[in-house]
Amino acid sequence: MIIDSHAYCFAAADSLMGYDSVAEHLRWAQAGQAGHYQPAFSLRDRSSGSSEALAPDGTDVLTGLPDVDFRIDHAAGRVVWTIDGEDYTKHYYPPNLQDCEFGSDSLISEMDYADVDMALLHTNPMLGRSSAYQAECVRRFPDRFRSMAPVDEWRIHDDTDAVIRELEESITKHGLHAIKFNANGYKISADPWDDGIYRPFWEAATSLNVPIFISLSMGPESKSWEASQSAQDGYLNELKILMRWMERYSDTTTSITHGFPYRAFIDGDSINLPDAVFEPFQNPNLSMEVCFPVRIGDTFDFPYREVFPTIQSMVENIGADRLLWGTDMPFQNRHCTYRQSRDHIEKYCDFLSQDDLDLIMGGTASRILGLSKG
Repeated sequence: MIIDSHAYCFAAADSLMGYDSVAEHLRWAQAGQAGHYQPAFSLRDRSSGSSEALAPDGTDVLTGLPDVDFRIDHAAGRVVWTIDGEDYTKHYYPPNLQDCEFGSDSLISEMDYADVDMALLHTNPMLGRSSAYQAECVRRFPDRFRSMAPVDEWRIHDDTDAVIRELEESITKHGLHAIKFNANGYKISADPWDDGIYRPFWEAATSLNVPIFISLSMGPESKSWEASQSAQDGYLNELKILMRWMERYSDTTTSITHGFPYRAFIDGDSINLPDAVFEPFQNPNLSMEVCFPVRIGDTFDFPYREVFPTIQSMVENIGADRLLWGTDMPFQNRHCTYRQSRDHIEKYCDFLSQDDLDLIMGGTASRILGLSKG
């Protein structure tokens, strides 16, 4: 069975999707676009632009964003904003989305064409916060989808009980299958995300007995995913927090989304990962996503031979039985097709055995999601 451990379904950002207002949803979409590495450009002549005006230094979605008439161009399936009378866009969303949405039928169509059996649906504030929407996708295609529950990390500080109640409802009422947590993604507390004001949340979350998928950042001080000593140090510190968290919740099935922040460790035509990144995997309950095209597809070309030594190192240091293929679909379509996201591993990584491939391309995800034993 081929299982994509990282895919999305979503409506356009000018819909509610679990928010109290469309304006609130659009603010999160604006903030998401502001922080992404994809280049901005003018619609008039495609000349280079800047995303800085979407969220200048010192502002964020929680404290207020500039009014740049940020909006959804449904006909073109993209975002647009206006600065000094000039319209700009960027493709964090991949181009050619119908109405700037990607519903369950669209994902199923892509999965059928690429011969993918099942997908685990992720959540992200830019895309929406509705457990009901996630559950409806699963209801429509119960043999093809599993879904994570969203967490409003930024509300844990002031509204802990409500966030816990919503999470419990996502799992027990809506029947979702895992928890997605963006570590430091929207941090408003001085506490590290493993303890302090987060402690009651984690006690409740781990008691639900579902896998927890954690998206690690470069730490609260880093402003970029690009290669730098501060970015590398920030990530290694996040891994130390993860290890502390796993000491407390040692029996919890946990997985790191996206893989490592490869951009921060690019050195010329290679990725140089320090040995320290593998230390957390001494815990046998920790797994990691294998996801390269969406993260480095603008730097290396298909079939991404530059990452093969990294994949080999991950198999050697983590084990294929704790690696699970993911794509970030449909966002990976910025750089390659869905089929190519399979092919670069299955057809070109000749150092992987068939047993390795079976685990990475579905076996590990199947175990984590309780679809198979072992």
